[in-house]
Amino acid sequence: MLYRQLGASDLKVSEISLGSWLTYGVGVEADKARACVDRAFDLGINFIDTANVYGRGAAETVLGEVLAKRPRDSYVLATKLMGAMSDTDKGLSRAQVFKQIDDSLTRLKTDYVDLYQCHRYDPDVPLEETMQALSEIVRAGKVRWIGFSEWSPEQIQAAFDIPGVERFVSSQPQYSLLYRRPEAKVIPLCAANGVSQIVWSPLAQGVLTGKYDPNSPPPAGTRATSDAMSQAIARWMEKPVLEAVQKLKPIAAEAGLTLGQFALAWVLREPNVASAIVGASRPEQLDENAAASGAKVDLALFAKAEAIVAGALPVRA
Repeated sequence: MLYRQLGASDLKVSEISLGSWLTYGVGVEADKARACVDRAFDLGINFIDTANVYGRGAAETVLGEVLAKRPRDSYVLATKLMGAMSDTDKGLSRAQVFKQIDDSLTRLKTDYVDLYQCHRYDPDVPLEETMQALSEIVRAGKVRWIGFSEWSPEQIQAAFDIPGVERFVSSQPQYSLLYRRPEAKVIPLCAANGVSQIVWSPLAQGVLTGKYDPNSPPPAGTRATSDAMSQAIARWMEKPVLEAVQKLKPIAAEAGLTLGQFALAWVLREPNVASAIVGASRPEQLDENAAASGAKVDLALFAKAEAIVAGALPVRA
């Protein structure tokens, strides 16, 4: 496992990180979650990403139990706030920043998180209020560094322009061979300001592993057949997309990689990407994913893959 600096922070994070969206505490049982986390550590994965809203606290609770016996300095822990935890508990107000970090720390059974991220932008709260509150919890020792997820370039720049507050060090966008929107503005802006990308859905919810045959129903036990996890994958389950993905398999084989490894290596080719977040419901999935770290791939093969998928993507992507 190789490691990269997370923006202007002092954090070194594994190129492959373990996420918990739609999985731990939601679609994956606690014993399987523990097995996945244990395997992640065995493989050198040191970065664990979650959020308060994942299962409305369930993912944080599971991770708190699983991580409790490990030395706190042996992993980098990230969580988020913004989404609704109740009818009244949501958003990025000063009150919510203080309430949600305390609630997350309780569930995670720790005194601090290494990275605290604004899950989305809150148009109902002045940005200055949010940034000041985040700065206060950093200075209180509850949070080491701060980040954001899926903010627009204008919102990001506005945060950079506020004087006297803590600086963001991470951005968490969706980014994959099938979804390249951050390349146009977000990545260049962040790269110029000491902010790294922590990529979510680098495998497009598993579609980029090539396991979905365009002419057959999804295999039993996969994310596409799960009531708890299938909604997010729907956009990639269209036949033209699945057909294009199947055409990538020979290219990945030429690189000496599985298709999933190839897709992760494609994301990691971008210097501004610090880590690619993967979700795992079985430990063996992490074995394959971790092998993408440090993979050397001819850029011409990446270009071939980009050309193949370009014409198959839904317009909304």
